[in-house]
Amino acid sequence: MMKYRINRRAALGLVGGSVLVPVLGGRVSAQTLDKVSYQTNWRAQAEHGGFYYAVANGIYKKYGIDADIRMGGPQQNPSQLLLGGAVDMIMSSGFEAIRYVEQKLPFLCIASIFQKDPQVLICHPGQGNDNLAALKGKPVLIGAAGRTSFYPFLKAKFGYSDEQIRPYTFNMAPFLADKQMCQQGYLTSEPFAIEKEGGVKPVVHLLADAGYDPYSTTISVSQKMVSEKKDVVQRFVTASLEGWAAYMKAGEGNAAANALIKKDNPDMTDEKIAFAIKSMNEKGIVMSGDALKLGVGAMTDERWARFYDDMTKAGVFPTGLDVKKAYSLDFINKGVGI
Repeated sequence: MMKYRINRRAALGLVGGSVLVPVLGGRVSAQTLDKVSYQTNWRAQAEHGGFYYAVANGIYKKYGIDADIRMGGPQQNPSQLLLGGAVDMIMSSGFEAIRYVEQKLPFLCIASIFQKDPQVLICHPGQGNDNLAALKGKPVLIGAAGRTSFYPFLKAKFGYSDEQIRPYTFNMAPFLADKQMCQQGYLTSEPFAIEKEGGVKPVVHLLADAGYDPYSTTISVSQKMVSEKKDVVQRFVTASLEGWAAYMKAGEGNAAANALIKKDNPDMTDEKIAFAIKSMNEKGIVMSGDALKLGVGAMTDERWARFYDDMTKAGVFPTGLDVKKAYSLDFINKGVGI
């Protein structure tokens, strides 16, 4: 999970120029493609699949975009790369977009691929931890970033306390060794590893289903690029959303995209990818809520306001921010994938 405190040092010298490609009848003419770089937040995986699908199947090129999808990892901070102008756009979150406003940084969110944040709490079966309310007062492994993002929500809604927290180092051994222990995780990742490697079919609680609703797997960009290259931004967003709509439905048609994912990340397997796609579809990670009416990538003023209000009450954000500065609806809600 990414860090939400942003370093202001490198906020100058943003995205350079690119040549606009004429659009003829909704299609891009055969001229020089506009280069757009997009930094993901982790190693290549199915959770990034729509972007890879758009590359593998020529959707970006159809819209006149030469897309450079850059794989993230534990040593990279996408926000720092965006702030320093090293990348055009990044995979981010609603949390971070509001931090841009708080810290007066010239960046904003322009699409949300995930309508539900995949953050989960995971418990052992048969221990009475069958709902989130039951975890009050019980030990739970939480990482540093989680303490300032989703855990305040759990404290406000279910009465959790800081005394419950045990440090989570992204190692499953403490959880597997103690049936009373619960831990944080990602719907599409840790449950698979726990069952596959630990032999335990865990109880999985998706926080989004309890009202935790930040936008997730977003596209963030500089205000400069939005104002100076709006057409390029729109074409990149539209192509990305088309890629995601296809990836979530394609099944065997995802072979080319998955091959690119495995090329970037040799540790990824077909089994992990299949589990992640199945989990995302079953829980409506991409297609649920507003996306069912407005299309892939949907966002609304109402949900941004509600999330900001909820997390302000939980002590995460200061009051008085103009949350509308955190995002733009100009590039989405056009019915892609419906």
